[in-house]
Amino acid sequence: MYKCNSSRLQESIERFSKFGATTNSGVTRLSLSKEDILARDYFCECCKELGMEIKVDDMANIYAILPGKNDVPPIVMGSHLDSVEKGGKFDGVLGVLTAIEAIRTLKENDIELDIPLMIVNFTNEEGARFDPAMMSSGVISGKFEKDKMLQSVDKNDITFKAALQASGYKGKEENRLKEALAYIELHIEQGPVLEAKQLEIGVVEGVLGMVCYEVNITGESNHAGTTPMSMRKDPMIVASKIIANLHEQLGSIDEQLVYTFGRMNVTPNIHTVIPNKVAFTIDSRHQDPEVMRKVEEILQGLPSQEQGCYVVPVKLWGRDTVFFDSAICDEVEKSCHGFGYSFNRMFSGAGHDAQYIASIIPSAMIFVPSINGKSHCEEEETTFEDCAKGADVLLETVLTLQTKFSIGKTSFISN
Repeated sequence: MYKCNSSRLQESIERFSKFGATTNSGVTRLSLSKEDILARDYFCECCKELGMEIKVDDMANIYAILPGKNDVPPIVMGSHLDSVEKGGKFDGVLGVLTAIEAIRTLKENDIELDIPLMIVNFTNEEGARFDPAMMSSGVISGKFEKDKMLQSVDKNDITFKAALQASGYKGKEENRLKEALAYIELHIEQGPVLEAKQLEIGVVEGVLGMVCYEVNITGESNHAGTTPMSMRKDPMIVASKIIANLHEQLGSIDEQLVYTFGRMNVTPNIHTVIPNKVAFTIDSRHQDPEVMRKVEEILQGLPSQEQGCYVVPVKLWGRDTVFFDSAICDEVEKSCHGFGYSFNRMFSGAGHDAQYIASIIPSAMIFVPSINGKSHCEEEETTFEDCAKGADVLLETVLTLQTKFSIGKTSFISN
């Protein structure tokens, strides 16, 4: 079994963290920004030094290909280089850099490949500059319409289409990822589970299904000082009771269910005025479709009137649970056993490009621990030792898949 060079991987992480570095050791590298372009340029430079061929598609996804002896679809590794505003230096980029480190390790050990390897950098995974998140992997997997995505606008009224044209990374549609033997994405966990359990690797079996509702409550505005409590139609009081009741009901369904009351809008939002409208969101996630059905049943069963106010729950969006390829997950687990790394079979609560790519290519993910569960913030941290262990598992899994695909024990799916 081959181990990656942890010092070299650390140097790569630190080098890429300079592209969009913030004053508090974080990163702001929004998609197709000048900082993102610098990171893309250096990514291409690193891959070319390894003898990889670079291709770019019409959504600015970058593909670096290392040929194998057999003319077959590749095994793909990767993630994304863009970040949220004032994010961390591991989210997304670690999946790209561990893939580069895997290729470097193969090269220095003179390992010949039967199956081509590919590293992909997906554009606008975060959705921090252009809505929605996972935009480009969504387009190539048929989840989003390209024409609609091109019209997405950032806070400066720049369209994705304009940013794409100005980036120098607008390629050809024919270069899109269409078929592969497997896709493996390494990522930080972005949660506290691995660290809390003192485990080194997450073997990710899928991405949780989720649903997001907005509950709209309409009452009547009036003077805060002159209206008796018994004569009020106060949507804020009703909202507080509904939230408390939902917390009690949802909390009793399943201990693995997570739900968040994340946004509240109050109108007119003046401290001397009884509100006339309150709207709040609730985001719920679980891997079991039956649990999610119960969540929606509770939300849709809210009373239409409460204390003189009208209550209307509106479904904003949702997604089904995505299950990754069990055979690839098993190979990731075997790689952990081979190195003696402790692991946890788990689901991701956050969205990733892999959840869309899984619909066209057999896919899996590898997690490494996040210190204090922190992510999407400047305090995001993962030890370089854990990063290297993840790279080891990634490389070993790819090598095992190489062997299995070469002798025909595993098939591939293409769209």
